[in-house]
Amino acid sequence: MDRYGTDVLAGDWRAPQRGRAVEAPAELGAVVEEVMTDIVGEIVAVDRDLHTLTLEDRHGRRRTFPLGPGFLLEGRPVVLVAPVRVRRPATPTRTASGSVAVADHRARVARAGRIFVEGRHDAELVERVWGDDLRVEGVVVELLDGVDHLPEVLAEFGPAEHRRAGVLVDHLVPGSKEQRVADAVAGPGVLVVGHPFVDVWAAVKPARLGLERWPDVPRSIEWKRGICQALGWPHDDQADIARAWQRILGRVGSFADLEPALLGRVEELIDFVTAG
Repeated sequence: MDRYGTDVLAGDWRAPQRGRAVEAPAELGAVVEEVMTDIVGEIVAVDRDLHTLTLEDRHGRRRTFPLGPGFLLEGRPVVLVAPVRVRRPATPTRTASGSVAVADHRARVARAGRIFVEGRHDAELVERVWGDDLRVEGVVVELLDGVDHLPEVLAEFGPAEHRRAGVLVDHLVPGSKEQRVADAVAGPGVLVVGHPFVDVWAAVKPARLGLERWPDVPRSIEWKRGICQALGWPHDDQADIARAWQRILGRVGSFADLEPALLGRVEELIDFVTAG
């Protein structure tokens, strides 16, 4: 018989009987024991700022302790830390146009009605601000590639009361070529509206680009190239113009970045084509 029993130095004599403490999140609802006070309770609150947790025992009494070591979870020592906060992206309540956002809505089947705009930049700006609304309403935007093509495009489209055509025109002011074209296509199922700007670029508030106002461009210079030249941007070819537009479009996040003279006209067109 071994009078002295087993060797007390055999094995890892420094290891705690319950094992070494491991880090664990202080999840609400978990039941833990605070080893210094022997208080056992449910975690009912965690304060990240104060770095504390609150336990509630079976009698409803509450005590607050610092986060960290000194707790048992399921009989094992743990170092309690604040749980990781999962940040879920907030569901937007408004679209870029300011309309109430419709959650989990699939794009509606396209209506018979259409909205026509002069060029690609007009279409991209309308999509940036009103795209969500247009998909909900089932409205398609098509390009004219210039207002001169409007009569033939409408003749092919065949507008009627149940098949409406809304048209957005740049620089629609009395006495202009655009106004004469608009007057020529007037008829049932057609609404032509426009803004006073020479180009849709100018419908973006100049302050969004750090400008007090858009530069004046002589009539002898094509407006977009003149703007790029005045702002010191490259303007040698169409690729430079395209990059300049993307730079401007990138400053547009919602209707608040556009001039009211454009906002009202686009809203008017959407109402018109969806009423038919």
